[in-house]
Formats: sequence, C-alpha cells, structure tokens
Amino acid sequence: MDSGKITLLIHTIKYLRFKQIYFRLYYYFRNKFLKTNYTKSLKKDITPLVWENSLLYHNSYSPVDNTFTFLNLPYKFKNSIDWNYSQLGKLWTYNLNYFDFLNQENIGVNQGVFLIEDFLKNNAVLKDGKESYTISLRGINWIKFLSKNQIYDAKINQELYNHYQILSKNIEYHLLGNHVLENGFSLLFGAYYFKDTYLFKKSKLILETELKEQILGDGAHFELSPMYQLILLHRLLDCIKLIQLNNWKGEELLDFLQMSAERMLSWLEAVTYDNGNIPMVNDSTYNIAFTSNQLYKYAKELNLEWKKGKLSDSGYRKLKKDNFELFVDVGDVGPDYQPAHAHSDTFNFELYKNDEPIVVDVGVSTYEKNEIRQQERSTESHNTVKIGNQNQTKVWGGFRVAERAKVKILKDDFNAVKASHNGYKKLGILHSREFEIEDKKIIIQDSLSNKYEGEQMAFLHFHPHIKKINILDNKLNIEDHQISFSFEKGFYKIEEDNYNYSWGFNKTEKAKKFTIFFKQELTTKISI
Repeated sequence: MDSGKITLLIHTIKYLRFKQIYFRLYYYFRNKFLKTNYTKSLKKDITPLVWENSLLYHNSYSPVDNTFTFLNLPYKFKNSIDWNYSQLGKLWTYNLNYFDFLNQENIGVNQGVFLIEDFLKNNAVLKDGKESYTISLRGINWIKFLSKNQIYDAKINQELYNHYQILSKNIEYHLLGNHVLENGFSLLFGAYYFKDTYLFKKSKLILETELKEQILGDGAHFELSPMYQLILLHRLLDCIKLIQLNNWKGEELLDFLQMSAERMLSWLEAVTYDNGNIPMVNDSTYNIAFTSNQLYKYAKELNLEWKKGKLSDSGYRKLKKDNFELFVDVGDVGPDYQPAHAHSDTFNFELYKNDEPIVVDVGVSTYEKNEIRQQERSTESHNTVKIGNQNQTKVWGGFRVAERAKVKILKDDFNAVKASHNGYKKLGILHSREFEIEDKKIIIQDSLSNKYEGEQMAFLHFHPHIKKINILDNKLNIEDHQISFSFEKGFYKIEEDNYNYSWGFNKTEKAKKFTIFFKQELTTKISI
C-alpha cells in the first residue's frame, strides 16, 4: 500500500468512534471462529397487530410479468426470482430485499404471500437479504402486510422471528448513524408483533440513545441529508402509529417518539421550499422518500403539532423574500464519525424564484463506487468555490471522507450569513463567503485569505428547464426568468459547459453549468 493511501486511511479512521472499531473487529472474529445459532423456536401463537397504511409506496412490482423496478431500472425475472440478483448494483439488490412492494399502491394479498413464501424457500442461500439493514426494512414491511391483512401463518412467523434473532445479535454498531436507527425502529415492530420483551428493551434503548444523539438542536438528522430526514421521519411516524394503535408496552416510549418527530418536522418545514421540494444537498434525490407534504399529513393524522423551526445546528440557512428562496450550507461535514452521505460542498447554495428552481445542486444518481459517484460528491459539482485541483473535503471510496473542511460562522442574521472554512489549509488559504439578500437582489462575496497562482473558480449549476442563458462580458442573463448574474472584483472570465442533473438514481438530464474564474476576490450580484 502506497503512502498516499495510508495517509488517506489515517485521516478517515481517526474520526471513528471506539465503538465502531470494536464492533467491526468483534463481528469479524465472532463470525469467523464461532458458529452462532439464530434459530429460536416460537412457542406461542402470534396475533397480527392492528394496522392500516397511511402511506403507500409506488408500484415497484408487476405480477403480470414478474418485473421489479427499483432506482429507475426494471428487471424481469423470466422464471423464478433470484433474490441475490446483483447485475444492477448492490442498492438494487437491497431494494429487492426490502419488500416495500408488499405495501405498494397495487398489490394483492395472494401475490404478497407468494412473494414472502418464495423468499423463504431461498432462505438458505440469501446474501444481502441476511444483512441487518435489509432485515430491518423487510421486517417492518412484512409485519405491516401481515397485520393489515390479518394473515396467520406459523411458518412465516417462525422465519421472521429467526430473522429478528439475527438482527438483535448484529446491530450495526460498526456503522452507527441511520443504520442503527433503522435497526431500532424495526426491533420495535418486531417486539410488538411477537410480544417480545427482550426485543422491546433493546429497541427502546437504541431509540432513546440514538434519537437523542442523531437529532440536532434544530431538528435536523445529523447526517444532513434532507432525503434521509424524510426517510427516518417516515419510519418514526410509523412507530408512533404502531404504539397508538396497539396497547402493549410502548406508552413509556410514546411521548419521547412524538417529541422527536415534532422536532424533525419543524426542521423539515424550515428547509422545504414553498413548492414542496426539498433541497437536493448531500445524498438527496427524487422518488426515494415520501414528500414533505405527505409526511405533514401523516403527522397530523397522528395528532402531532409543530411549528416551523429556526435553522441552527445543522449549518443550513434559508434566506427568503417574497419572490425567491435562497438555501445555503455554512455547516461542517457531519457527523464526524459517520459522514457516508456527505459531499465536498461547503458554502454550496440553491436558488428558487417564484417556486421554480434556478440554481440547483447536482443531486445523486448512483451509490455505486465509480467515477460518477466521485464526481457528484466533488466540490466542482456544487455551487461553491474550488481552488486549484483540490476538493475542500476529501471524499473517496463512495462513502468515505478523510480530511474535511471546518467552518467558522462570522455573521448570522435574518438577511445575511457569512462564514469561513479551512478546506484549503494545505494551500495556506481560508475561504470566506457571505450571502446577503435584499428585496430583489442577492449579493455573494467570496474572498481568499492569501494570493494563489493556480486557478480559482466559482461554479453555478442551472436547472435543466433553463435552456437559454446569455453571456455578455461579466454577466449571465436568463431573460425568460428575468434574472441576471454579474461578477465583479477579481473576476476575469466565464466558461460554459454541460453537466448531468439527477432526476433520481440512474436518471439524468443535461443542463448548463458555468465556471467563473477570479483572483482572490469575487462579488456575485444576482438581480431578481
């Protein structure tokens, strides 16, 4: 291994918690040298829970031709279903094993039971389907389906119980973050379904510990992805509904879960645009999670109450006037010990005018460890500043982060925010950026603490619906939307290019990108 790779690993591993390292080693040696029996006889009859779905997933399974569609990629199984099918990527295989389709808009009871039974026939050869994360999501989906349709099946229940034994002994402490939360949510469903006190105590401990840790002061999930905020909030609302509908042990947990959900809802309402979109920052994309408006409706059904929050700990800010919304990122990469969904995007921003996206984040179109993934996480794929050929934050390996930019907020009020970061400290440079808004104008001030002979670039990525942008000297004019961008101080040229805007996984569209070259200082004025 060369010295560069060793340095990269050191700067990645040093942020990990002892718990992550311990459990990575513990699971490795336990699984290598000890044979663990996860079969535990279910010695009681199971009565399905009271359940009715408030939200249904889009149709991802077609029984007519045995076709599954995940991540915008359809695949038809001509004969039997290969539950380990991996030709469309690991995330596709995961989705196949989640079983969201049991709770999709159009699914028959007999079709659902057939899919469960077919899966269990292949239980001995399952690979990704036996991982704790897939067990967690699948367990919830099976319990919802079985309970909603009041299905009593001893064989299904026994195998499901065995899967929960696997999960309970393999909590993803080596990863932490949203994975452990998903484990905890699922254990709560398993505890209720099987009336299992051990699973309940384990779930309660995880949820109380992790929700306190993972929900920041302003209500954001600490991985700072609006998409994952939606996903985890949905799961949290399901747990609240589970306890409200089924009288067992959860009353002692209910108040805490409700309070946690209301905080997450407050943050979500603060960042969601007026048209219902979320900012596509960090690992966020379309058609994966339920929308903000769907979750607001669900929360109201559960009698939750919340107010729009004030953004703080998450490092995100929303500067707003009557005709535009400016979403900006002045926060650190987070969390330190699990930044898998972080991008090199310090001081990135998105701009909406009259509910239409103008300047946008590129989004994500893949989780595969390839050049596309690396590009979409890079500094130049965000509306911020890059110096030379360096990323502000060293993103690598699909979900890894080594050295990272640290932010210091210098000014923070209703109409302006200013901060600096040290992501270019190897070059001896601090980058400062200030966003200031007026009624019909946005002013962005960039400054570098020292001179640098290499390239200094600010990037602007425009939404695909903006087709015509005119360059005139130091200006960009978008006549159809009556918006202009002018560049002053150290500005010296503009270059136009295309980039791939993500409409979801494996679905992109060409759009316009502009690189603004400058020396040490740049003033960008956006007239709206």
